[in-house]
Amino acid sequence: MTRRVPVPTGKLPQAGGRALFEFENKSLALFNVEGELFAIDDSCPHQGASLCGGRLEGRVIQCCAHGLRFDLRSGYLLNSTQLKVINYPVEVVDDQAFIVIASEESAP
Repeated sequence: MTRRVPVPTGKLPQAGGRALFEFENKSLALFNVEGELFAIDDSCPHQGASLCGGRLEGRVIQCCAHGLRFDLRSGYLLNSTQLKVINYPVEVVDDQAFIVIASEESAP
């Protein structure tokens, strides 16, 4: 089962921007890269540091704590498939953005 979580009013970032918000027990970071929206867990899989405030270059976010860099589209650490931040598809319907979260039972 999947859930479509509406992005709260005022949290939809402009091009080049980012927003952080809470959903249930998750902190989600939403990025707008040249009009394309990317959503990830705001927790580096290495040691849990926040990713939302990291350095953003194109669709690559760099963790402030240790400098690890993740591709927002795939979630993977650059040049590796060994470490991955959880990422979520984003859908926009009638100017409302939704983050699509798959339940753990249906996640690959």
